[in-house]
Formats: sequence, structure tokens, C-alpha cells
Amino acid sequence: MHANPKGLTVVGLVLTALVALLLTFSAVMKFLRPPEMIEQFEGVLGYPARLAVPIGMVELLCVVLFIIPRTAALGAVLLTGYLGGAIATHVRIGDQFIAPVIVGVVVWLALFMRDPRVRSLLPLRRTTR
Repeated sequence: MHANPKGLTVVGLVLTALVALLLTFSAVMKFLRPPEMIEQFEGVLGYPARLAVPIGMVELLCVVLFIIPRTAALGAVLLTGYLGGAIATHVRIGDQFIAPVIVGVVVWLALFMRDPRVRSLLPLRRTTR
């Protein structure tokens, strides 16, 4: 891949910000516990309302680790696990599960683009003939 590393980094940071904003909003809603969210949490997803705040704390911790450069890889791994739980929940209730899959892909794409160490693990280069 003959792309500008600086440009890749900028795109990676933008994707990181989008993921962080989305998941931070999700976590904050779990902390605020509005009635609509609790109804969805208990009635549709099948989780007791008392788990909303702890799940939100885990979600926020994963996001914080993901946005800090030094712990970004750990954050990406933990977000993958967290999103795997979201996927499993949606599969269990027979719901569409594409949204957490897309977020997980964007997490890893963002990390790949913003971190040259990750790019070096999976070098995408054109072969010349």
C-alpha cells in the first residue's frame, strides 16, 4: 500500500473519534437509565436493569483504553469482546446483529490506520511484476 502514512493516521483518528463518540453515548445512556432504555434492556434484550450501569462502566473503560495510544491495542481487543457480547445478545433474541459487527470492523480499521506498529504487522503492499 503506497498511501500517505500521515493521511492514514488522520483517517484512523477520525474513525477512532466516531467509535468513541458512539460507544460513549451508549455508555452514558446506561448510566442515565432513561425509561425507554430500561424497557429495551429488560423487555427486549432480557437483561436485568441493575446490570445497565456495570455494563456501561465496562463499555466506557474499553473506550478509554482504545483512545489512549499506549493502550489502544488492548482497548481494541476488549472492545472486540464487548461487541461480541452485543452480537451474541442480538443473535439470541433473533434480532439483526450487523451494527456491532460494523463497529468492531471500524475499531480494527481505525487502529490499523492510526498505529504504524499495527500496520507493520499486516503490511498491505502491491506486488510489482
